[in-house]
Amino acid sequence: MTDFDKEAALAVLDHRQAVPANDVIRIVPGDPRFDDLAIKAANARLVSRPEEFHLVRSTEQVVRVVTEAVQAGRRLTVRSGGHCYEDFVTDPAVQTVIDMAEMDAVSFDAERSAFMIEAGTHLIEVYRRLYYGWGVTIPGGSCSTVAAGGHIVGGGYGPLSRQLGLTVDYLEAVEVVVVDATGQARAVVATRDPQDPHHDLWWAHTGGGGGNLGIVTRYWLRDPRVTGSDPSTLLPRPPVRMLSAQVMWSWADMDRETMQRIVRNHGRWHEENSGPESAYNGIYGGLVLVGRDSNGPGPACISFAQIDGTGPEERRKLEEYVAAVAEGVSAPARSLPLSESPWMALTIKQAKLQDTQGVRLKLKNAFLRRRYPDDQVGLIYDGLSEPDPARGAVTVSFQSFGGVVNARAPKDTAVVHRDSIFQVLFFSTWDDPAQDDGCIDWLRRFYRDVYAGTGGVPAPGEVHAGCFINFPDNDVADPTWNTSGVPWHELYYGANYARLQAAKAAWDPGNVFRHALSIRAAH
Repeated sequence: MTDFDKEAALAVLDHRQAVPANDVIRIVPGDPRFDDLAIKAANARLVSRPEEFHLVRSTEQVVRVVTEAVQAGRRLTVRSGGHCYEDFVTDPAVQTVIDMAEMDAVSFDAERSAFMIEAGTHLIEVYRRLYYGWGVTIPGGSCSTVAAGGHIVGGGYGPLSRQLGLTVDYLEAVEVVVVDATGQARAVVATRDPQDPHHDLWWAHTGGGGGNLGIVTRYWLRDPRVTGSDPSTLLPRPPVRMLSAQVMWSWADMDRETMQRIVRNHGRWHEENSGPESAYNGIYGGLVLVGRDSNGPGPACISFAQIDGTGPEERRKLEEYVAAVAEGVSAPARSLPLSESPWMALTIKQAKLQDTQGVRLKLKNAFLRRRYPDDQVGLIYDGLSEPDPARGAVTVSFQSFGGVVNARAPKDTAVVHRDSIFQVLFFSTWDDPAQDDGCIDWLRRFYRDVYAGTGGVPAPGEVHAGCFINFPDNDVADPTWNTSGVPWHELYYGANYARLQAAKAAWDPGNVFRHALSIRAAH
């Protein structure tokens, strides 16, 4: 290959060398890249077919594309990592999709004494660059292909949250492209400072969810409790090492009472150890209930946990957790030896395990303030215990919440769920497009039956606490599946919705940014 050929090949591989820096990359049907962008989603049943994709590389480009789309009357939306589980991006009414993948910088901004993260950066890259660059991290999610854009604005939550809080608890400032009443777009930087005239826009991005008020291009994060300008002190340091545990019970040994006991034990531990000052906040534990497979007994319950293994008492605490979940369970269990790993190595491993690219799925979510009553666990057992190929691969996954998350007041950020102890994901995955309707219908009915006592949804009360906007579910706004009388926005935002509505009216008066569960302006 000649030197000229090598340069041409490199230009093809890196389009940033082939396109002037001030040009937006516009991709339309017929371009060989269009189909690849169309399926860029964590949920393979959701395919984008807009009239155009715009790959942007700067805030200025976002402003330009948004202004042109609005003035042309084109319905637009934004995508960062493609991890929205509903059709907010793939709605057929959307004509223009702004893709943030090329905005993936992470740096330290000395002027703001905060770390700048662009919206298109995958979380695993955020962790890698923060950790290797400065020895710090943020308490975000553990899936590798989730990007900062939609994750942080929804609240941001992950394995370190019980110990460190939510990602938005560290949000110093956010840059948002908004549209005024005349259809003109502009970029606004809104900060934590209550005296900032844009402070309400900042607050709305501490849990209000993506696609609501504008397009986030950049975030700045730092610990609000820390003074000074040394980057290595301005965000938390992650654990030096992690200890992990796993215990499994098989369907061959599972019955209703056994599953109820395991779930009860898991819930009781979280009821007793999820306060802001708990000595066990370093533990992140999950319990996965797996639908029975017709091909064999397989696992029925998988309990896993990890802990910051830095302190001398941490092994004992983890062993206590494992014993608490298994207490009084007569079914034989398979326990893996406690394993030790550097934090970053474990983070990378977990990120790879949670990648759902290419999988068709439906997901539902619930926050709990207390453990499930036995009758609800019995309904879960009934749904999972009978093999049914038509439902897909179904799991009900409990994930630890609370701890330091609950040290903040519900009104401090847009995330209202500051008194929950864990959240539950109802998940179905499958491969065949012909199964879409059947699998979705099965999970809808299953979830409705589990929540039959509260109108088919986790209506806030003594036990339940609503849903998390980072796991959106259009069904909660459908009276067919939500008969509780509790509107969808109360499930996601509670008493914070009125303030979000005011921000919507102020910053998106033309309702440019909208989807099935978007914030509606107050009238």
